[in-house]
Amino acid sequence: MTKKLLVMLAAVVAPAGLLVGAAEPSTAAQQDVVRTDAGLVASKTVGQARVFDGIPYAAPPVGALRWKAPQPVKPWDGVRASNVGNPCPQQPNSEAPDGGTSEDCLYLNVTTPVARSPKPRAVVVWIPGGGFFPGAGSSYEASKFATRGDVVVVTVNYRLGTFGFFGYPSLPGSGTYGIQDQQAALRWVQRNARAFGGDPHNVTMAGESAGGMSVCAQLTSPTATGLFAKAIMQSGSCAFNWADNSQYPGQAADSPWIPARTVQANGKEWADGNKDRFGCKPGQSMLDCLRAAKSDVLVEDLLQFTQVGYGGTAAVPLDPAKAMKAGLFHRVPIISGNNHDEASAWLPAFGDITDYPQLVTNMVGADKAPQVLRHYPLDRYESPAAAWAAVTTDRIWSCTQVANDQQAARKVPVYAYEFADKHSPIAAPGLGAAHAMELPYLFRLGGYDFPMSEAQQRLSNQMIDYWTAFARTGNPNGPDRPQWSPTAGHTIKGLSLAPTDQSGIQPVNLSTEHQCAFWSGLS
Repeated sequence: MTKKLLVMLAAVVAPAGLLVGAAEPSTAAQQDVVRTDAGLVASKTVGQARVFDGIPYAAPPVGALRWKAPQPVKPWDGVRASNVGNPCPQQPNSEAPDGGTSEDCLYLNVTTPVARSPKPRAVVVWIPGGGFFPGAGSSYEASKFATRGDVVVVTVNYRLGTFGFFGYPSLPGSGTYGIQDQQAALRWVQRNARAFGGDPHNVTMAGESAGGMSVCAQLTSPTATGLFAKAIMQSGSCAFNWADNSQYPGQAADSPWIPARTVQANGKEWADGNKDRFGCKPGQSMLDCLRAAKSDVLVEDLLQFTQVGYGGTAAVPLDPAKAMKAGLFHRVPIISGNNHDEASAWLPAFGDITDYPQLVTNMVGADKAPQVLRHYPLDRYESPAAAWAAVTTDRIWSCTQVANDQQAARKVPVYAYEFADKHSPIAAPGLGAAHAMELPYLFRLGGYDFPMSEAQQRLSNQMIDYWTAFARTGNPNGPDRPQWSPTAGHTIKGLSLAPTDQSGIQPVNLSTEHQCAFWSGLS
């Protein structure tokens, strides 16, 4: 992958609305103190929620612990204040405007309603997205989600890019350290949920984009057995993959999953080519040199390692796509869906789009391009960019999620959806319901209350009600919202989620709307 392409990738994958750091949630002086298995933590009050920010769930993966499985955190004396922990090392982006270089970053944040509950609450563990190279749990302020839904919310940091998915020959865990971090956080929840009023037997793992892909990887992981009882995958699944030149010009077809041996070979090639930058000493082993390298040097090459390695560790023993297809996944209820115009978020990577037929040819080849152009004729769309967004939304996002839903629905209830608000408060003009545009309907991103119309606010309430009812019971249904039935059969049907001043919440045939039979036949 070229440096130019990596820069484009960093610019596009994190939506501009995910701004953090410019405003802090309002807090009150009242604090609660909770005892975890490693020490005492204090809360701050945000609205009607108690927030415990910056709780370490594993030891800082520094020095000799760089590129090792997460280790137990050292107990502390006194009371830890509720302060946001460091984001894991990453380049500057909309979630971490200054980036980050501190590897002392394995923190999570717990949000729970102020009101006491006579029985333990369901727990939702949120895994941030960002292509496995930016992101932080603290970006997803969950006070509304927790209080309206009467659940405990845990948002998680995990190692990213070179720090989370690097590999090297004979290095145990190559390509999976970020996935192992997520499991360490889930084990922390099992040990500590009760202290925060949560039920360790009623945990939902949820995430968006790379977070959704992570949830699916955990669904297929033997070492995640018993760590969660339900799963929510937003805009990401085990089946996710892309064709040549479809997400970015010049990018080859691939998926989030890569053999561990390939990660190791890539790691050796990268390390051997950068000895001088890392300051390796004569006679020093390459891994010792890499572990001694300054984190800011490694951050420069963060995007070299953004795929999960499989086949080299018990955490990810199989390609998650193949495992799901073979039915080798945990039997838990699932919510799964996409945004209606998912791929429009990537249009800026292609510049001023005028030659739509050439883009299609670059993606599927000259032999298959005429079929795609007949199926997606330019005169059906308002512009060449809109046509290209429809093609890539269907091929890359919607139909891979549909394929995953088909595989899962053979064994477990799957509630399929599509977010369809064309005017999300963080949407760029003209991009519609693009990637990540649903997030402010669930969270106060960066602590902000983004302005919403009355109809959008009602949709936000209904989405939180669906998500949290599912977390509590495995069934998203309840009062004041349309019925949501699990999909059945090969055709994936679910709900389209839009405000009442657009199409409202209504049934949708996702397989048909996104031409998934066509794409299945083409490939």
